Amino acid sequence: MIDLRSDTVTRPGEEMRRAMAHAEVGDDGRGDDPTVQRLEEASAERVGKEAALYVPSGTMANLLALLVYCGRGDEAVVGSESHILHHEAVGASALGGISLRSVANDERGRIDPAGLRDVIRDPATPPRTALVCLENTHNRCNGAAIPLESMRGAVEVARAAGAAVHLDGARIFNAARALETDAATIAALADSVAFCFSKGLGAPVGSVLTGPREVIDHARPLRRQLGGAMRQAGLIAAAALYALEHHVERLGEDHERAARLAGGLAALPGGVLAVASAETNIVFFEIDGALDGVEFRERLATEGVLCSGTGPQRVRMVTHLDIDDAAIDAAVSATGRVIEAMRAA
Repeated sequence: MIDLRSDTVTRPGEEMRRAMAHAEVGDDGRGDDPTVQRLEEASAERVGKEAALYVPSGTMANLLALLVYCGRGDEAVVGSESHILHHEAVGASALGGISLRSVANDERGRIDPAGLRDVIRDPATPPRTALVCLENTHNRCNGAAIPLESMRGAVEVARAAGAAVHLDGARIFNAARALETDAATIAALADSVAFCFSKGLGAPVGSVLTGPREVIDHARPLRRQLGGAMRQAGLIAAAALYALEHHVERLGEDHERAARLAGGLAALPGGVLAVASAETNIVFFEIDGALDGVEFRERLATEGVLCSGTGPQRVRMVTHLDIDDAAIDAAVSATGRVIEAMRAA
């Protein structure tokens, strides 16, 4: 089975499993797991922040940032297509009493500074706009890497309004690769940054929240309140540390394969697929309305290719370290067979 549903589906290889098997562990709930400590130090250093906190998921990392910067009744501004708004179960509202106000993302995930300025509240009129959340790469906007100048424009508006800036950098290393920079340069634009080990980096579990030491010190007891304080977490932190040390540089391979996939899909005859350009490891395409999108995904699965849908006709395919060139070519061929069969039916 060629699984292109997400880069979260990767399986740990033998070297990563060996690192897990031999991990030095303690009780991270009490702050004495040495492998977790090494992971947190390495993560903070990678993105140029003072400190880091290892958590089970990217959703928890983002939620912790929201809870640190916002009090009950405060407001956070997020992109209209952001992961926080669409895929994190309104945790900010349900658990923190924080309202989310959206500002438009364009098709490449960018936020217009003027539009952001318009939605930030007047400081004299509650609710207070305490936080602006950005995302890079931008999952729902074709996996786009947001240019630094675009980010700076939004950050300047947030700073002028007295709001903190949090970056959902779940795939920040993919963004750095696409923008030909490093993760620390991107992270420098935000007060806090979250990133995932279980996406493009290929670890089985975990994310991290990074930022100033006082922010992480504030977030640590909140992690316990959310049920995220783990015990011998070094077993999984070892996999994340291995991923951070060995899988960042290879992300360009995933980008190249995503471009190969996008090109192959766009070249299929019939003109029934509108394929977006692939900047990173995510490929989106729209299926012509004459064909049923759900049926397409079901038929493709019977051909041995799994993908995901973000709308009736919109399909997402994601490359990752378990996908090689042969799998890309096979996925394109299978897509062509499915389209031909559906058009003939």
